[in-house]
Amino acid sequence: MSPLPTVLDVGRVAGVSRQTVSNVLNSPELVRPATREKVEAAIAELGYRPHASARRLRTQKSSTLGIRLDPMTNGISGSLLDRFLHALTEQADRRGLRVMLFTATDPDDEIRQFARLRDGADVDGFVLTATFHEDPRTEWLIEHDVPFVTFGRPWGIDDMNDPRHLWVDVDGHSGLRDATRHLLASGAENVAYLGWPSPSGTGDDRRRGWREAMEARGVLSAAQLDALQAETIDDVQGARDAIRSLIATGVRIDAVACASDSLALGVLLEVGPTIAVVGYDNTPVAGAIGLSSIEQPLDEVAAGALDLLLGDGGRGIVGWTSSSADTRHRLVTPHLVPRERTAIAGAAG
Repeated sequence: MSPLPTVLDVGRVAGVSRQTVSNVLNSPELVRPATREKVEAAIAELGYRPHASARRLRTQKSSTLGIRLDPMTNGISGSLLDRFLHALTEQADRRGLRVMLFTATDPDDEIRQFARLRDGADVDGFVLTATFHEDPRTEWLIEHDVPFVTFGRPWGIDDMNDPRHLWVDVDGHSGLRDATRHLLASGAENVAYLGWPSPSGTGDDRRRGWREAMEARGVLSAAQLDALQAETIDDVQGARDAIRSLIATGVRIDAVACASDSLALGVLLEVGPTIAVVGYDNTPVAGAIGLSSIEQPLDEVAAGALDLLLGDGGRGIVGWTSSSADTRHRLVTPHLVPRERTAIAGAAG
């Protein structure tokens, strides 16, 4: 695919500076008619499309942010993105911004929606969620010079510190490390981990946190830690099957650190009160049943996403030009919400 023409290309063809091209686009009255005609001819020849959306974000004169409305795939941990969307909308409103929701069936369809909304000047930038390994959405946005920020790191691709890829994420590594430390401090010795199949950027990051805490304890060998791990999709029944299979191997399990509240609920329904469990996401279900869980501070995530996208108080997308890492991304620290678990109807025991 040929790269899209830039302001520099227009200036080269017209034989003028980049600033002159910018003046023609933004303040044509400042440019002599003959020069303006040359620039306009170059724009027509190259098919250059001025990035009005990026310009509006830099000046914060009028801003609309687009975000995909994901389907509710899980009634427990699936509520997390709904909570983030609510926080983002509230924070955007305080800054005089609007949020436009759109739907897409898959990443390719989402990219088509990007193009449609950009070409129609309906939005000025995008907030992406649910990033994954080799995510084609971010590659398209970078290639087409469209402002965006992701809730989630650029897993599996070499742009962790790319100044064009702004991201905010929650430190799942520290979250599961703290959850595991909590279980160990409560008297558990063999703390198992239940997470998602690898490769999963988010899941693998949380697994590393569990493993770090267990290795720091220095009691179990690497082989014994391997035997304390199980994985399944983010599903309550899948979690029940996974923990049942793990127990059937004969490995001793005192507690389980889970990558989500959905998995934690499945464990509790299978084993009852016999094993201590900590979940992740601190969903309403966790609060209702007294499940200890890791809280993701979504207000802080939403604020960070807007800060990065707007940059320096809304005066510029500083992450696109700055060499300072903290203007390119923000890693938010979660915290444990400890609870005394209540009994769960239907649990084995």
